[in-house]
Amino acid sequence: MRSIDEHIRQHMLTDEYRYKILKLVEENPEISQREIAKELGISLGKTNFCLKALIEKGVLKANNFRNSKNKLAYIYKLTPQGIEEKASVTMRFLKQKMKQYEQLQSEIEQLKNDLPILEKTNSNADE
Repeated sequence: MRSIDEHIRQHMLTDEYRYKILKLVEENPEISQREIAKELGISLGKTNFCLKALIEKGVLKANNFRNSKNKLAYIYKLTPQGIEEKASVTMRFLKQKMKQYEQLQSEIEQLKNDLPILEKTNSNADE
């Protein structure tokens, strides 16, 4: 049985966030948590939680450095396990998005089919 921490971590760190964070970090290892939060539209606290979870899992590694403002910052790096994780999560996320796309297409088709019925009903009501 999973612990509550594992359940919360899995619920907060969805494949979508996992994919997007790993992509951002891979593209810009010096990205700040504030920038990640802004890009993802999530709180700084949730960003911190997600990054810590990825680091604990061995997917990301964080090293301290001094940035241009001489402030202590982190540089993030995907570990070999992180590179594998990114490939796997990308595939899962793609499948999930494709399924959503197919469902949306079906819903749009149904709405298009309903439209003539609604137009006919409205024209009868106007008479």
